Amino acid sequence: MLTVVIMQVVKVPGKDKRHKVFLYALSTCAWCKKTKKFLEEHGIEFEYVDVDRCSQEDLAAVRSELEKRGAPMSFPLIIIDDKVQIVGFKEDALKEALGV
Repeated sequence: MLTVVIMQVVKVPGKDKRHKVFLYALSTCAWCKKTKKFLEEHGIEFEYVDVDRCSQEDLAAVRSELEKRGAPMSFPLIIIDDKVQIVGFKEDALKEALGV
């Protein structure tokens, strides 16, 4: 299991805690905002970091984490249960992976 400790991680509470959901996003990205809204509307608890608001040190840690996962520096990037990676806002893939 890969874990990055980043100071700017935000936890969004939700009633649905069946999955561990982590979102790498950009604060200015419309698709990232849509992903957050989707998760919130479905009551999914998740954590996220707005990568563009990270310090240089944290950005290096994010880059390293994504390289270890074989994931692109592309946003939004949703990681579910440390296994499933969804790049971009793909509502059908999110619904399937999260069982909503």
